[in-house]
Amino acid sequence: MTDENPYQPWIAKIISVKEEASGERAIKTFRLEFQDEEVRKKFSFLPGQCIMISVFGTGESIFAISSSPTQKDYIEVSVMRYGKLTKALHLKEEGDLVGARGPYGNSFKVDEWKGKNVLFLGGGIGQAPLRSVIDYCIDNRKDYGKIDIVYGARTSRDLCYKDEFAEMSKKDDLSIHLSIDVEEEGWNQFVGFVPDNLKRLNPSPENTIAITCGPPIMIKFVIQNLLELGFKEDQVYTTLEMRMKCGIGICGRCNIGNLYVCKDGPVFSYDQIKDIQGDM
Repeated sequence: MTDENPYQPWIAKIISVKEEASGERAIKTFRLEFQDEEVRKKFSFLPGQCIMISVFGTGESIFAISSSPTQKDYIEVSVMRYGKLTKALHLKEEGDLVGARGPYGNSFKVDEWKGKNVLFLGGGIGQAPLRSVIDYCIDNRKDYGKIDIVYGARTSRDLCYKDEFAEMSKKDDLSIHLSIDVEEEGWNQFVGFVPDNLKRLNPSPENTIAITCGPPIMIKFVIQNLLELGFKEDQVYTTLEMRMKCGIGICGRCNIGNLYVCKDGPVFSYDQIKDIQGDM
């Protein structure tokens, strides 16, 4: 993004495309490399921040950066196919060019959480912004306590990052808890919704931060169950990046109550949004 025009994107090349989930609303992860070497060297972000991606001739949309800032050579975005822009992006292949501008928004308070346990609760494409924080915590493993990852989707083919979860499950210092909503042959993990899996696991709130992202109804019941388990409102965080529009606070279309997601978020603790949750 140039200083002269905040809407002017940088050119980025797609250096890899990976299908994460198949079906009607398929999900792909795009790995992007800025073509301007100076931009590539200077670009930095924090877990939870977002970037605007342009498909030339179609439009632009904002996405959570799903890679960790500990990876310096590229950024990644995971995109569900559900609208005009995302369908056009899903047609792009390795070597194609897109526009990118950002980063936008605030971030998860990873520095303040050092020494604490971290509980991640994701659903569907909502795992994308959590992935950035998870990888950051893993790459700085000595700074954090126990790490639990609870993630679910409607079916096994809707689950993202399957290969990564398989590798993480081999680690002694992580706990992975996957689930699907609908029972299917060959699935030997939890069957049910993420909020139910949370209640089954019954994690302790002591010295623990909980981060959740997914469908709004999932977030609602995850937060409700966390509070019932004894988590305080300032121990629970979520991200509302799907509400962001222009990314720079001009269009005024991302408000929830008296907050603007692009200026005040997209990361919020529950005590910041509890009184306006109905607007989410």
